[in-house]
Amino acid sequence: MTLQPDRFVAPLHPLISTLTPSLPASRRHHSVRATLRSAWRQRRVWWFTATARTKARFARTLFGSFWLGLSNLFSIAVLAVVYGTVFKVQDFNTYVVYLGLGLVVWNSINSAVASAPNLFEHNQTHLHNTNLHPIFYTLEEWAFQLQTFVQSFLLVLLALCFYQSNLIVNCLLYGWLPLLNVFLFLYWLPVLVCVFGARYRDLYQLVPIVLQLIFLLSPILYKKDSLGSLRWAADLNPFYRVLGAVRHSLIQGEVQWHLGAVMLLINGLGIWLAVHLLNKERANLPFLV
Repeated sequence: MTLQPDRFVAPLHPLISTLTPSLPASRRHHSVRATLRSAWRQRRVWWFTATARTKARFARTLFGSFWLGLSNLFSIAVLAVVYGTVFKVQDFNTYVVYLGLGLVVWNSINSAVASAPNLFEHNQTHLHNTNLHPIFYTLEEWAFQLQTFVQSFLLVLLALCFYQSNLIVNCLLYGWLPLLNVFLFLYWLPVLVCVFGARYRDLYQLVPIVLQLIFLLSPILYKKDSLGSLRWAADLNPFYRVLGAVRHSLIQGEVQWHLGAVMLLINGLGIWLAVHLLNKERANLPFLV
């Protein structure tokens, strides 16, 4: 008796036809627009989990999230006294505002980028056991960093009003575009770092070193003119460009429209590239972490 394979395979054809498309669908590269649309529909979830992390971070503390701003104020006070003396600053009040605004923005950027290389490793259990798009974890981290920045920034801004009373007015009238660019920058750059960090573990060691060098080369503790012939390094420094635009708008009370528009365009391209790489690496991430 000869077996006829078609007799056994034919009844399974409807089942195979329904299952087969679903297998590559989870690995298929979705468009950037579709991914962002899906992430927006989940905004309440990743914002809630980020808020829960923020609350858990300061559980059973007396001042709660005020520690975010207080820690920055302590750093600003110490550094202002030390470097104000070293650089022989003549107008101390102006220097405190200059240093304080630069430092609070830098600390947020530094925290977001420094925590990026092992973001997927921290979420490896979810990556291995769920089919959730990895953009969810990047947005949760971004929301967490955003909440940290806003709470710290507002307290520092209130304290610095003692030295320059119009900071809050300038922030409301002129700071919205530079702050928007900071918010967008805090998303796409850490995403690029965490995508490459999942594949190349050298970034775990390299990122802290690069951040330290960028901090020393950025006019945060000192004026840009102090760099002399190395001023071009600050002009090409994206960290300083984002930071300096916020500081300029709040101190000078004006918006650098041309620079803000260019930065907004770069941020848009950065977000597109970051989400595109996430889509491309989605199928590989569970095997990399």
